[in-house]
Amino acid sequence: MAEKVQLDYVRQDRFHIDMIRKEQRLQRLHTEFSINPYRKLHILPDKPMSRKPPEVIADSSGFIEVLHRAKLEPIKKYPMPLTESQEIGWMSTPLIQSMSHDKRLNFQRISTDVTKHAEYARRGIN
Repeated sequence: MAEKVQLDYVRQDRFHIDMIRKEQRLQRLHTEFSINPYRKLHILPDKPMSRKPPEVIADSSGFIEVLHRAKLEPIKKYPMPLTESQEIGWMSTPLIQSMSHDKRLNFQRISTDVTKHAEYARRGIN
């Protein structure tokens, strides 16, 4: 059986130092915070009997625009569908505007001997 080689403390310390340097190299510091506009916010009101005055929130027009844009339908947000499931129904307007005036979609009912016989048979049963 192959024995597992034990690392001495110097090698273990060197290994940990290398790992910490790799982590620090890939670490990013995020200094800006913003609320995700695509999640629904549940704002809870204060208790009815509380005497705390309501806080005044400064309206930032950019954030409000992002919230309104997040609530739009995908057709109004994006010029083209982003996923394959959005491709179904992306163009919701009918391809042929007036179906009554289009001769290709106007199928006349033609009565033949078979259809006449079926109609008489149905009337006789009922």
